[in-house]
Amino acid sequence: MSSRTRPRARTMKVPAGATTVRIPRQRGRRQQSFVFVVPERPTLTGQALRTAGRLFWRHRAALLPAGLSVLALIATAVLHVLAPWAGIGIVVVGLLPLIALLTPPLSRRWLKSGDRMWQWAAAVLAAVVGLWAGLAILLGPLAGPLEVLWFLGLLAAYGLRAALRRTTPKEKP
Repeated sequence: MSSRTRPRARTMKVPAGATTVRIPRQRGRRQQSFVFVVPERPTLTGQALRTAGRLFWRHRAALLPAGLSVLALIATAVLHVLAPWAGIGIVVVGLLPLIALLTPPLSRRWLKSGDRMWQWAAAVLAAVVGLWAGLAILLGPLAGPLEVLWFLGLLAAYGLRAALRRTTPKEKP
């Protein structure tokens, strides 16, 4: 078979999953054959994943507490498997803010009661998170009441997010 009569469409590279339509060579000497590559329609699974991805991206700020809590659950599970002794250090680090607030201040600087309340709230939050993380690393994140505490922490994070959104003034351009 000479090169003039051999179709060139067989030698062309076509991406996987594409449908090719070959139109035979037109009459005349210099016309080449045409190859149209028609991509296949996306699968239903691909469309569902794309839609879910767009939905998650659009509401990413609202999903932040859930994402952080799931990340904390996975991180404590991995640390429980790899280094369960690390839980003791996490508990100690989590209690440091409370210890710092209980020690007498070095200067006689008086704070407003609202500032002191926020400091205590942040210290208690750090202590609870540190205690939960330490126990989850030592015992496993789903051991005993730790899974209930994780879920209550998730609900508290959403409540805190809603309270902060309500009290923070919105800027208008």
